[in-house]
Amino acid sequence: MTATSVIPAPFDESRSRAGFLSRALSSDLPRSRALSFILIAIVLTLALTPLLFSGSQPLSTAAKICVFIVLVASYDLLLGYSGIVSFAHTMFFGIGGYGIAIGLEKLGPDWSSVAIGLIAALALSAVLAIAIGLLSLRVRAIFFSMITLAVASAMAVLASQMSGITGGEDGLSFQLPYALRPAFRVFSEPVFGVMINGRIVAYYLVFFVTVGVFLLLLRIVNSPFGRVLQAIRENEFRAEALGYRVVAYRTAASVISALAATIAGGLLALWLRYNGPDTTLSFAIMIDILLMVVIGGMGTMYGAIIGAALFVLAQSYLQVLMDAGSKALAGIPLLPNLVHPDRWLLWLGALFVISVYAFPGGIVGRLRQGKQS
Repeated sequence: MTATSVIPAPFDESRSRAGFLSRALSSDLPRSRALSFILIAIVLTLALTPLLFSGSQPLSTAAKICVFIVLVASYDLLLGYSGIVSFAHTMFFGIGGYGIAIGLEKLGPDWSSVAIGLIAALALSAVLAIAIGLLSLRVRAIFFSMITLAVASAMAVLASQMSGITGGEDGLSFQLPYALRPAFRVFSEPVFGVMINGRIVAYYLVFFVTVGVFLLLLRIVNSPFGRVLQAIRENEFRAEALGYRVVAYRTAASVISALAATIAGGLLALWLRYNGPDTTLSFAIMIDILLMVVIGGMGTMYGAIIGAALFVLAQSYLQVLMDAGSKALAGIPLLPNLVHPDRWLLWLGALFVISVYAFPGGIVGRLRQGKQS
């Protein structure tokens, strides 16, 4: 044995960090410096929101972004990676919300009620996803979309009619476990000037579950299973000719997507301490999900983070910015009325039309193309 053979290689810290990051992201790195910067900025801001911003609105906005990251990523698994256009995604979102709400309202505000409600919701979502997949995925894509729309509409009507269980149109309000209530204190003294109470504990519960589910979905789409889904999306006849059971793979993708959407619904219910038909079952939410997927970039997963962040921020703060702009332009003909806060939906729609036109492959796709060029 030579002397050089027993000398260990020098430890490369940067390479070690890059290897850990690659494993955490399932070797699906952003592949763009600008994209990496944007993703890191969003994740760090979400992680530090309770410490950086005061007041309830920034915290609520950040929690909503986290919930929609899970919801949009789960839908991207269907639309972007499997080529399945489903309008029943909000049904699973609502099942998760109602599972938590019914469990806490009927069984009492403790963690066992949360677990029972979530497990029941996941089981119901899995059964419905399997049934819809096996019975409907054999038909043409447009007919499958219509079937899912009909099932989602039926579920929304059912939730509104079963007032004894779901609270009907009024929904359900409930108490949370004590550790998630504002009166709970983790420390007796503030941390960086912020009192860590149950509300912040609830936020970090939402945040860390979001991180875990997102990384799991990222792992799934980069696994051999995910590669088969992409092959089916590109040419299902060729995939079937190679021996892959197309319906079985698409049904499995539908189940995984439904379970993730159910978790997102449960997180939203825990954060809001309420769930109702308009909160999770509204068809308007389905349209929002589609917009977020398209704007962020279909078939990228990372698009869910950017699309959800941009959309929720625009929903939360565009009206406020327009109000400030309208006041600043007072005295100038036409302009104050043009940017009046009552017209925020018009401008929101215009912004998203422009973004889709400017980024036909989504923001993530455009940033990755810029890197390649």
